[in-house]
Amino acid sequence: MTNKLSGPLKGTRIVEFAGIGPGPFACMLLADMGAEIVTLVRPNQTPKGASARGRKIVEVDLKDKAAIAQVLSLLDGADALVEGYRPGVMERLGLGPDVVLGRNRKLVYGRMTGWGQHGPLAQAAGHDINYISITGALAAIGGADKPVPPLNLVGDFGGGSMYLVMGMLAAMLEAARSGQGQVVDAAMCDGAASLITMFFDMTAAGRWQEKRESNMLDGGAHFYGVYECSCGNFISIGSIEPQFYAELRERAGLGDTCFDAQMDQKQWAALKDKLTAVFKTKSRDEWCRIMEGTDVCFAPVLTMSEATKHPHMVARDVFIQQDGATQPGPAPRFSRTPSAARTPVKAELGEAVKAWAS
Repeated sequence: MTNKLSGPLKGTRIVEFAGIGPGPFACMLLADMGAEIVTLVRPNQTPKGASARGRKIVEVDLKDKAAIAQVLSLLDGADALVEGYRPGVMERLGLGPDVVLGRNRKLVYGRMTGWGQHGPLAQAAGHDINYISITGALAAIGGADKPVPPLNLVGDFGGGSMYLVMGMLAAMLEAARSGQGQVVDAAMCDGAASLITMFFDMTAAGRWQEKRESNMLDGGAHFYGVYECSCGNFISIGSIEPQFYAELRERAGLGDTCFDAQMDQKQWAALKDKLTAVFKTKSRDEWCRIMEGTDVCFAPVLTMSEATKHPHMVARDVFIQQDGATQPGPAPRFSRTPSAARTPVKAELGEAVKAWAS
């Protein structure tokens, strides 16, 4: 860990109004890439963990008019703002886009919500599971009996954080050309819907059924899925292309001609049963020795603690240590302006305003 600014966003100044989930994670990504971020938190509420890294933490009471005046002065020197309140909260605080962009016309105003800034549900509470439910994504994920939430990866972090970061970077690029900022309305339901674009395409082409475990990528195909081993651990295979499927057959000993019918969906259930029996004949470690690093498209299904010890993860320094805890390191990687995971530090609001005014 370091406190030295490094990365392609070095010189970029962002004010974050502290929240939970996708907003802080988006700012962690921006901070890793070198952005200088001042995070405004409520008194006696110091954010912790990986998502807080790289920040200058400032306690502020946003109900105090004097503090609001200082915040506006801070925003005068900023390139961007990130907030994750319900629509209308920032306006009631006197920090809405009209006010802030009226003072700093180049500022990019990033808004992170679940439902978006308008629409019938805009003022309703919600969480990742709700945002991906309304898009059609959750209905397609899980076993045949019922949908299963894919952690909160699809809504909060995939559809939320990543689209907020992409939108803000695009808006900052445009502002550098035009001299004008704008509002980035990043809604998790919008992003989650965007993420399943390919499956809308497949449905339109007649290659996707709205029935879980009946399609190639949802566990329906025998050659794309997760299998239990004799030790109780699991492996994953994704042998879609003919050459990869041939490699799977050779290494798993699938000489039976019934496996010739790779793309015959009517045979998938029976072939999955046969493959289930095959994979239960050996332990996960044994299958790793047979298949890992080959063109089978294979990987062991690891727990988070196991993942930190995998040779590939170790060789690439995918995981780092901070305050005695393990966490994923910065991604993606840059050849000339490398990102860095920086420790958060505390500061006073007046100090931050003065620093950005100079």
